[in-house]
Amino acid sequence: MGLPSIVYNAPPPPRAPLVPAAPQVLQAPGGINPQLFQRAKAALDTHRIAARDTMAIVDFGLASGERRFHLVDLRNGDVQTYRVTHGKGSDPSHNGFLDSFSNTPGSEATSNGTYTTGEYYHGKYGLSMKLHGHDWSNNNALSRAIVIHNAWYAEPDVVQAHGKLGRSQGCFAFSRRDQYEIMKRIAGGRMLYADKLA
Repeated sequence: MGLPSIVYNAPPPPRAPLVPAAPQVLQAPGGINPQLFQRAKAALDTHRIAARDTMAIVDFGLASGERRFHLVDLRNGDVQTYRVTHGKGSDPSHNGFLDSFSNTPGSEATSNGTYTTGEYYHGKYGLSMKLHGHDWSNNNALSRAIVIHNAWYAEPDVVQAHGKLGRSQGCFAFSRRDQYEIMKRIAGGRMLYADKLA
């Protein structure tokens, strides 16, 4: 019985995604609230997020002048942190702290929950990134135009002058320098988890 013939012109098999099958980091890396980290990890499974090499966690229990946006490499536990704004409707007195969340159109508030990143587009603030909300608390994100963008009121000199960032209309706004690094790391349907612990 002869060997099967080899087909030389067959296309190569498709490559597997360049992300691990499951997160490797089990404990909260330094600087991240352990309970918030566990909630974010649970959201990866609940929403069956395919990309599991990197995720973003936003701790809205911290003031806007603090570095509360965490980019976590789930393969080795490396964390990079940045400042990020919250919405006017979440901080009506502009004291630098998020008081409440809202998913209501026109509220200009931040929404909590699980997001995944969508496509790039050019908008009012230049290159921006759409976000898809996956929970009842943020499922209006796309229709509310809750996105990632840069803004003058998120630059470091605003914190130096006022001790806090300015407020967005519910978007995740960053300094120009930070925004590009963040978008590069979480593009492609990666998860952003935002919440505030009581």
